[in-house]
Amino acid sequence: MTFESSKTLGGIGSVLLLVGGLAFLVQPIITLFLGFIGALLLLFGLKGLADYYKGKGIFTNGLYGFVTLIVGAVVSLASFVYLFFYSSIVTNLVAVLYPGFTGDWSTLPNLTVNPNPNAADIVPYIGPILAIFVVIWIFVFVAAFFTWRSLKGVTSKSNVGLFSTAGLLMLVGAIIPVLGLILMVIGVLLMAIAFFQLKPQPQQPTEALEPSFSTQV
Repeated sequence: MTFESSKTLGGIGSVLLLVGGLAFLVQPIITLFLGFIGALLLLFGLKGLADYYKGKGIFTNGLYGFVTLIVGAVVSLASFVYLFFYSSIVTNLVAVLYPGFTGDWSTLPNLTVNPNPNAADIVPYIGPILAIFVVIWIFVFVAAFFTWRSLKGVTSKSNVGLFSTAGLLMLVGAIIPVLGLILMVIGVLLMAIAFFQLKPQPQQPTEALEPSFSTQV
């Protein structure tokens, strides 16, 4: 893999991650697809840069971040599928908030919300839902941590400080729930820009060999 192809793969992967993140509210399925493809291309780009710069940690940390992201996505998706389709937690919570709800989601817009719900009836259902979001937050933070370490390694080898800035924004964004998503989106945008700012290392000039003279006695 050449330097240019690694740079291109990393840049395209970052752009796909950015587009996938922005499309989350519109179409979550597209987000998952673009996120996976983008993360995979980014990983290949980091692998090429790690070979080019001879910095093993660039790829290793990127790989850890990628694996954490994939495992987190699978666990999160499985948790939500269980919560909505195989568990009565969500339906019972909705029944508390909307008296008369029988499990038919199409009737929900026609129901009247309970103006004074009993907190004791809501708390038992909120806990499991919050637990899932905490698990997601942990996976996102760990993935952002390894991504930050990988991008910091790229900065140290390429002197493109935007990589380190992008990684730091993603890490800080992962620490702050909800509002941190804005920082993470900005971080991914800066990462994409940083990839296209990469330039190959200048070739070291080779010293001309001086002719050797031998004397015969």
